[in-house]
Amino acid sequence: MSLKLQVHGGVASVGREAWDSLAAPTGDPFVTYDFLDACEASGSAVPEQGWAPRHLTLHAEDGTPVGAMPLYLKGHSQGEYVFDHSWADAYQRAGGRYYPKLLCAIPFTPATGPRLLVALSADPDTVRQGLIQGAVMLCEQMGLSSLHVNFPTEAEWSLMGQHRLMQRQDIQFIWRNQGWATFDDFLGALSASRRKTIRRERREAQDGLDIRILSGDEITEAHWDAFFAFYIDTGDRKWGRPYLTRDFFTRIGLTMADKVALVMAFNGETPVAGAINFIGRDALYGRQWGTLIDKPFLHFELCYYQAIEFALKNGLSRVEAGAQGDHKIARGYLPSPVYSAHYISDPALADPVARYLKQEGPAVAAERDAMTRELSPFRQA
Repeated sequence: MSLKLQVHGGVASVGREAWDSLAAPTGDPFVTYDFLDACEASGSAVPEQGWAPRHLTLHAEDGTPVGAMPLYLKGHSQGEYVFDHSWADAYQRAGGRYYPKLLCAIPFTPATGPRLLVALSADPDTVRQGLIQGAVMLCEQMGLSSLHVNFPTEAEWSLMGQHRLMQRQDIQFIWRNQGWATFDDFLGALSASRRKTIRRERREAQDGLDIRILSGDEITEAHWDAFFAFYIDTGDRKWGRPYLTRDFFTRIGLTMADKVALVMAFNGETPVAGAINFIGRDALYGRQWGTLIDKPFLHFELCYYQAIEFALKNGLSRVEAGAQGDHKIARGYLPSPVYSAHYISDPALADPVARYLKQEGPAVAAERDAMTRELSPFRQA
């Protein structure tokens, strides 16, 4: 098959129909046109913020799109959740130029999902290889230090390892349904002490509040105004500068509200805290949260327990609650591997990074096993 590679300065230049012909069959909300366009058109992931779109598409001879890869020219390493700051510092101290770099990822979204989108009618191996090779070629042609692919699927990660990309693993905490129908069924699988603790946390968090999960037409601009205030307040206190603009939330409200589960806590009719989740084909993805009140365990209730209940009621097999946070283990979210792949053009940096990753990989796997063994809240068989 003769394929033509194109580079695009935004997902809008690809077009919704063409992009979603590749993205929609995956069932992943984050690779859809509407999510990426909301990031870009809202001013959240734009060149001025260090995110310059360079999306790749592959086309058949008749012009039909058969593959796509979300790709950005990055001027920093913020909003990625796979940390390469030490690599950048070392390279720049040695006189190299680490930024800009190429990044294949969903902006501000540490969720595993497809990064190599393939048409149902195309040969997947041919298209995926073409996209990987095209991204490496683009990196070399632009004289960039590196190409990074964050949170691909395990199958994509394995393929990238066969095409000169170095492989890296990390840990996220994921709740998986083990055949439970209700939250009480889930609690029944826990140790008695954890079961008692979670029930107490939920009582205290819910006391005096009305907690609702809104989706689709139930979500109004007033809800987005309130949620954005929570997000800004918490973001200012936690990491300094929140990434997403207010317009981002309006855009997803207009185009993909049916893929949103917005957990909102009300004091009377006044919203005081909230957490946003995105609904995938078989998973619920927890993203941002915020609060204007200081209430014990409210974070656990809105972000973890409400998400589990939603997944159980809607037949979803897992909840992915985002990056970091080993406190999630006690709430039933167990350590799971997540992946990234890296191509570094200069051997002076590539060789030490490869040695580092060779040591890091077994250490991460051992840490994951130890956390599961020592901290799991589930009853021992």
